[in-house]
Amino acid sequence: MFEQAAAPDPASRPASWPVSWEVARPRLITELLDGAARAHPGRLAIDFYGRTWTYGDLADMVQRAARGLQDRGLRPGDRFGLCLPNCPAFVVLYFAALRVGAIVVNFNPLYTERELEHQIRDSGTRMIAVPDVAMIHDKVEAVAARSGIDTIVLCEMRGMLPRLMGLGFALFKRAEHATITDPALHLRLRDLLAAPPSPHPVDQSPDDVAVLQYTGGTTGVPKGAMLTHANLTANSAQMVRHVEGLLPDRCRVLGVLPMFHVFALTTVLNFSVETATEMVLLPRFEMAQVLKTMKRKPPTQFFGVPTIYVAINELPDDRVPDLSTVRSCISGGAPLPLEVRERFEARTGCQVVEGYGLSESSPIIACNPFDGRLKANSCGPAFPGTVLEIRDPADPTRLLPQGERGEVWARGPQVMKGYWQREDDTRAVLMDGALRTGDIGYLDEDGYLFLVDRIKDVILCGGYNVYPRVIEEATYQHPAIKEAVAIGVTDKYRGQAPKLFVALHEPGAVSVEDLRAFLAERLSKIELPKDIEVRDSLPKTMIGKLSKKELVEEEARKNTA
Repeated sequence: MFEQAAAPDPASRPASWPVSWEVARPRLITELLDGAARAHPGRLAIDFYGRTWTYGDLADMVQRAARGLQDRGLRPGDRFGLCLPNCPAFVVLYFAALRVGAIVVNFNPLYTERELEHQIRDSGTRMIAVPDVAMIHDKVEAVAARSGIDTIVLCEMRGMLPRLMGLGFALFKRAEHATITDPALHLRLRDLLAAPPSPHPVDQSPDDVAVLQYTGGTTGVPKGAMLTHANLTANSAQMVRHVEGLLPDRCRVLGVLPMFHVFALTTVLNFSVETATEMVLLPRFEMAQVLKTMKRKPPTQFFGVPTIYVAINELPDDRVPDLSTVRSCISGGAPLPLEVRERFEARTGCQVVEGYGLSESSPIIACNPFDGRLKANSCGPAFPGTVLEIRDPADPTRLLPQGERGEVWARGPQVMKGYWQREDDTRAVLMDGALRTGDIGYLDEDGYLFLVDRIKDVILCGGYNVYPRVIEEATYQHPAIKEAVAIGVTDKYRGQAPKLFVALHEPGAVSVEDLRAFLAERLSKIELPKDIEVRDSLPKTMIGKLSKKELVEEEARKNTA
């Protein structure tokens, strides 16, 4: 699977750090499923609330759905949208669309009509899959005609659920059922699956775009990162190498992170299929259901974002899950505070390591090892086959020496082809064969990456750079703090000043005055927040990451009021 590639001269790249220069042979994503189905046709592939499908079942459904999509007119290069929560239909249609040479476009089911319409138009999506759930389907149908959609593939929940649950959904959840106003626009998944398992062969290359993964990127409006088959299969192979020796004969992943997000697309879907892992899928994070599912199907692999680990930390002692079967546990999507990691490990006995990546890199470019060589607040060394560089943000041609802070750049087979129909944006982030991440960080003497902050989040205080992450990490050291977000706000004297928002484990657990005194011992005067605001909870993104955007917008409105 692996071939040897030449490493750059370390002397010429003082702040570069290559790790394991073996890289995966470029492959099509469908090769992952072909291999799993051929080697393990009887192994469980999907568990959805207790209803299961084997890899043989999955391969057959993909073949049928692929032929059905071809018969409906889906052609190589067409964009096929997935606006689905985690469910069997997502997996089937993902591989089916790729089988016929189409490009998958991931849509967040919680998008507003405006967001849906923008992404449909920008990507040129003409077919889109949705569940027969009103809160998702009805928005898509409302914008379909004016945005260019000619087919909505309707995925019926009853057909995916165990018999009694499906019957309950049909009889007792009528208020949640989709309202179909244009039947001619719709194609039911069950009709696709009635097609023969014989799709027409198409010419494909691993360099073809497989997925448009929309992201805010390092600048501006959401844009589609063009991830090729080779990009995504490389990141999956890098995962295999990273967890080498930790995979039991039979693996099982709890898939609660949404697969429309690139972190789960790689770790829950592609990597699981490559390793013939059983995917226990849940459509959303609900703690009671997660705990019940963990007990019913103990996972060997668990992937989460920091807010999931915070939520588990908040559980009473008698509800903390037994994670003794977990062999690899990774946190991604956002920085994992040291205090959160240590508390999670102490309560569960399960080691969690932090990784780092971007949508533009499929996504993982760095991750801590599982052999105990962890460093506090580091996201680890470069992923196998990846080179990390630290460059001067003001002069990108200048590589910085080890230990000096600068912009993180990444090279590797997982780096995207570019942004969809945005040449200027592509040129701005892909330079000299590397990806500019927009993050500030440094590499230590062992090649471990330490992130300081996003370039765009840096607070400019009277000529000094203040990094919100430094403030947040200091805040998390207080035992009363559950969540913390620091942003820059307008200051007449210094231009900007830091403001801190916190949520507490228990109401009233610490006063603003006491928290300010606590921080004064850990931060410089320029870093000390001008204001501290306590809230019941802090805003989060669709996948549960803490979000600064809403807080920045609130403060901006205050200044214009």
